[in-house]
Amino acid sequence: MTAPSSVRARRSLDGSAVAVATSVMNVSTYGFTMLAARVIGPSQYGAFVACLGLLVVVQVVAYGLQATAARRIAVDRGNVASIEKAILSVSLELAFAVGLVLLALVPVIDALLRLDDLGTAAVLAVAAVPLTLAGGQAGILQGERRWGALAVFYLASGVPRLLVGTVLILWRPDATTALLGVGIGFLFPLAVGWWALRHRRTPATAAPEHSARALLVESAHNAQVLLAFFALSSVDIVLARQVLSEHDAGLYAAGLIMAKVMLFLPQFVVVVAFPDMATPASRQRALVRSLALVAGLGVLAVLAAKWLSGVAMVFVGGSEFGEVESLLWLFAVLGTVLAMLQLLVYAVLARQGRRTVVLVWSALLVVAVAGSRAESVTALVATVAGVDAALLVVLTALSLRLARQPTPAPTPVPAA
Repeated sequence: MTAPSSVRARRSLDGSAVAVATSVMNVSTYGFTMLAARVIGPSQYGAFVACLGLLVVVQVVAYGLQATAARRIAVDRGNVASIEKAILSVSLELAFAVGLVLLALVPVIDALLRLDDLGTAAVLAVAAVPLTLAGGQAGILQGERRWGALAVFYLASGVPRLLVGTVLILWRPDATTALLGVGIGFLFPLAVGWWALRHRRTPATAAPEHSARALLVESAHNAQVLLAFFALSSVDIVLARQVLSEHDAGLYAAGLIMAKVMLFLPQFVVVVAFPDMATPASRQRALVRSLALVAGLGVLAVLAAKWLSGVAMVFVGGSEFGEVESLLWLFAVLGTVLAMLQLLVYAVLARQGRRTVVLVWSALLVVAVAGSRAESVTALVATVAGVDAALLVVLTALSLRLARQPTPAPTPVPAA
């Protein structure tokens, strides 16, 4: 049955709110990173970026929790209260566990990232606690399709970091203070999530299929799938540092800014579509429409990067990186392919596919081997885009076929 026009209009408005919020979040996050580069200086900035890189890896735990909460709530509407209570409890325990592990590893982190400051590593460990805890909150809001609250959540994830972080680094320009600003910024979405979920319902009956152990098992699976995708989307910059000259590696890094923009630009599509992709009745339609939307945005961006490359260079790095201008459209292609792959990876999580992730790890291996033979910026980006595109074709075919099949009922996992 076709949804009434008022319902379609509301969904469009809700999707637009999430789109604006995620865009503001990404711009604010990028803005603070770029501002920190100019304020704290090269050596301190290197330490700061290294810490952010480790936080990105730790963040897969939060993303795993978010996907678990969103999927279970979308699929099992009769046990929302039980799922909500269990997710918040597991998120709290897991957040403190992650924080304690990182605190125990402070000397290792300090040596690995060459920080020469145990305090910076300790700030990183503490910042991981609210970062992980917020994942469960976001998943509940996403699964319940509370797009307005989720939009505010995403705004709070970006804007306060820019404002608070800027004040702190102007006061004390070093890597520790910049990371402290990021950590304090994580508290704001946590506060929004607490406020949005303050009126929690009491579960009428117990739901053993949503036990703490079952949630942990699914979250761990989701986290390793997302880790595989993040590794695939980031391995090329490591390869560039290994196989290209320092000058060409810098050009490749500048071009990757265009790819990352294209990866994060359609992030709202994944957020809004995920609950529908988890629901058997709407899974195929949501997947097809979402892929078409991401591809359409990608085509526009590739054309813009081709015909307005001079404008794009302002954001990529300026005239100092002019040699990469003619390749910006290719980096836009790479970013579009990655954005579509991200959508398909979440489609895998939505149906809890267990075998498909092997394809992602395999593609990572192929990129590492084939990319190690590249001798130029063009060859490396073409190789990476080619492997990712092949994976995209395979995952699209599998996902569209599997989307037609019903999802089996979850097997209850005994409580610990």
